[in-house]
Amino acid sequence: MRIQGVLSRRRRAIDRRRREIALFARAMESKHHPILAQIIPIRRCNLACTYCNEYDAVSKPVPLDEMLKRIDRLGELGTTIITLSGGEPLLHPQCDQMIQRIRKVGAMATVITNGYLLTPKRIQELNAAGLDYLQISIDNVQPDDTSKKSLKVLDRKLEWLAEHGEFAVTINTVLGADVRTPEDALTIARRARALGFNSTVGVLHDGTGQTKPLPAAQIEVYQQIRQLETSVFSFSHFDRFQTKLVQGLPNEWQCRAGSRFLYICEDGLVHYCSQQRGHPGTPLASYTRADLEREFHSEKACAPHCSISCVHQVAMLDEVREHPREMLTELITRRREINPDFQLPLPLRAAEWAFLENPKRAAALQKAASAILRSSK
Repeated sequence: MRIQGVLSRRRRAIDRRRREIALFARAMESKHHPILAQIIPIRRCNLACTYCNEYDAVSKPVPLDEMLKRIDRLGELGTTIITLSGGEPLLHPQCDQMIQRIRKVGAMATVITNGYLLTPKRIQELNAAGLDYLQISIDNVQPDDTSKKSLKVLDRKLEWLAEHGEFAVTINTVLGADVRTPEDALTIARRARALGFNSTVGVLHDGTGQTKPLPAAQIEVYQQIRQLETSVFSFSHFDRFQTKLVQGLPNEWQCRAGSRFLYICEDGLVHYCSQQRGHPGTPLASYTRADLEREFHSEKACAPHCSISCVHQVAMLDEVREHPREMLTELITRRREINPDFQLPLPLRAAEWAFLENPKRAAALQKAASAILRSSK
């Protein structure tokens, strides 16, 4: 049974990577569809973390029929990744049917959870539903008055995920001025890596998504966590947004929220993100490609000190599409800043040859790739 489990995880990982590559290629070809959408099936949460403004204790689940309509609409708009968030999405009794529908419309399926409801049986059910990614945020090693999302409480859940999960797992931790023991973030990141998971670190924001500079000791912890990363293509190496935010510096960028990134609340309205609810506040059922085009170009006043990393990542993908040579150069440079002995793996050497050494060759390859994508539709 153990061998069968390993083989099943490998097959799922290969299939997931294949679909990731196809979706990345589509994102590179076109700017006219959402890359990522977060959708809320239930606002209620079984925890009450004091820093969180994204939950309540009373909301009922959105009816399944309505959720399926919203997922279908996201599919019609061409959305490539759909994330179930909350509240606590696993409180919805029909979460698995939503995951199945996300896969049916051709998108990658993601769940953001606090992890409390995970059991071996529940993990197997998520496998069967076709879940691609799961993210858990862990705030501290020992629970405190601010957050019960602690490594002490969740470590057994993480072991079950490592043993039974056939989807990719990311463990996110946080730093910020209100964090009492910033060293916990490094402990959590190391534990995640030891279990074979991805690890990320975020910066706590206020109720509008804005950040404050980190104290010097926390910046040191942040740098240590970044050095744990091994994948050259990780946003952790490439995230100049966080590099500036931890110092309290603004970022100059074009936010694509409302276009390449959508946040759909429990009422079915499209918002820029979880921290900018009310803008534009348009029903998803009537959201059109004209809305996507308008918001692609609209300026957001909150952008300079925004800490919403998923929106940053979507913007970075568009930068790769628009400036592949410059972005590849920056990616390689940042990786070598972390590790001066870094040697490019074969795929990246090929990309360097294709895009950096000869601009004419790069233009020809991009044209050929676009033609292949069009012919495969």
